[in-house]
Amino acid sequence: MTLTPEQAVDRLEELHAAASGALRDALARFTQSGAVPTAEERSRFRYPELCIDWQPAGAIRFTRRAWAKFQAPGRYTTTVTQPRFFRQYLLEQLRPLTEEFGATIEVGISDQEIPYPFVTEAGDEFIHGDLSVAELARYFPTPVLVNVGDEIADGTFTIEGRKSRPLALFDAMRVDYSLRRLIHYTGTDWHTIQPWILATNYQRYVDHFVTWALEQLAKTDGPYTQLVLPGGAVVHRGDDTTAAEAAVMAAPWHRFQMPAYNLLRGDGRGGVTVINIGVGPSNAKTATDHLAVLRPHCWLMIGHCGGLRQSQTIGDYVLAHGYLRRDRILDELVPPEVPVPALAEVQVALQQAAERVTGEKGDSLKRRLRTGTVVSYDDRNWELRWSQERRRINLSRAIAVDMESATLATQGYRLRVPYGTLLCISDKPLHGEIKLPGAATRFYQRAVGEHLHIGLEALDLLRSELASLHSRKLRSFDEPPFR
Repeated sequence: MTLTPEQAVDRLEELHAAASGALRDALARFTQSGAVPTAEERSRFRYPELCIDWQPAGAIRFTRRAWAKFQAPGRYTTTVTQPRFFRQYLLEQLRPLTEEFGATIEVGISDQEIPYPFVTEAGDEFIHGDLSVAELARYFPTPVLVNVGDEIADGTFTIEGRKSRPLALFDAMRVDYSLRRLIHYTGTDWHTIQPWILATNYQRYVDHFVTWALEQLAKTDGPYTQLVLPGGAVVHRGDDTTAAEAAVMAAPWHRFQMPAYNLLRGDGRGGVTVINIGVGPSNAKTATDHLAVLRPHCWLMIGHCGGLRQSQTIGDYVLAHGYLRRDRILDELVPPEVPVPALAEVQVALQQAAERVTGEKGDSLKRRLRTGTVVSYDDRNWELRWSQERRRINLSRAIAVDMESATLATQGYRLRVPYGTLLCISDKPLHGEIKLPGAATRFYQRAVGEHLHIGLEALDLLRSELASLHSRKLRSFDEPPFR
């Protein structure tokens, strides 16, 4: 039966809830009595499948939109998880495909089983006690890694011999896998992670963000409604100031590798998440591999860097318009010769935000904010091989060095998430200006707060220009229809 987008998402929710419920019931029964699911019962533990069929008649509609469009006639399918959470996203993708292209929608049950860890929650009796993972895996579906991959996103997926084309970049199992990883790494429920993301490599930025977030929640007429802390505690708008500050201080952020702080809005326009991804390209890739399944609107790198030019001053800003990729971690997935373009919308927003926050314009701003190439290394002690790196840095005309920016930008390019980088110079390693303890303290007190506010202001600007943000520069010629 052909469905409307609303009917299709309703049906996806119904099927996913039924399958998850059947799996949870079978797990509970097995825990209590040892009764294993029958083959017929196990056939119910499957993800729903969304199918779109497009067989154009007459002239093919052209759209400049970067997403929700077809590259070729045919049948497109994907498995779907958590459709209630992704409802708005799904409707945004489906409506243009039906209204503009005349595609038809079907929803059914797939052959892809839901792994049992993806329906368990903290407190469930069947994830405690004497049951072993090996014992559960004998009778219940598990996340077999051969079925969890990025072949569609990486362009290694082939359609020869298949009945359908991919509808989305990630299928249900890949999404569920990352949702669980996000809980593990960030210490917060993935439901609360927001579509506007600031990544940083210093906890000091997080501290300033929390202070700003509490100020926003103290406003009775502000757009922000709650702050979700690592560990699960929540500060609500209007909470007593002392109690809110105590909740922040008690948050066990140090237990998590990449603690996240999620500031939610009540107007449906998406709040802000700040994540301390730590230092290094491996962490940057890990975080963005999993954040990408949420289909965020943008992630920005806001952190520290070393200035490479004599004319720069500690505390100056670097707006990256190119990246010299010496981080190496993505070389197999996105070869170094593939250019990672700057996104005009993001670049303009960051520069405008810097003008608004600093109050400086024109030549005055240019003295503090320089646009250029950032080199990202996988080795923090790259200076120790300066004789080997000198020529490459000169050829690239790089103006700053860090360890994460190129990775976040390349991941944004690879996974179709708009990206940008604004760094603050904390030292000048080639010119003998290093962070001594006293100078470092003065630098942090002066620069971090302003830098963070530039990032937040940039996200506000991008939020108001969402229609133009999702760039065609991030789409391939054989792209799946969904963003």
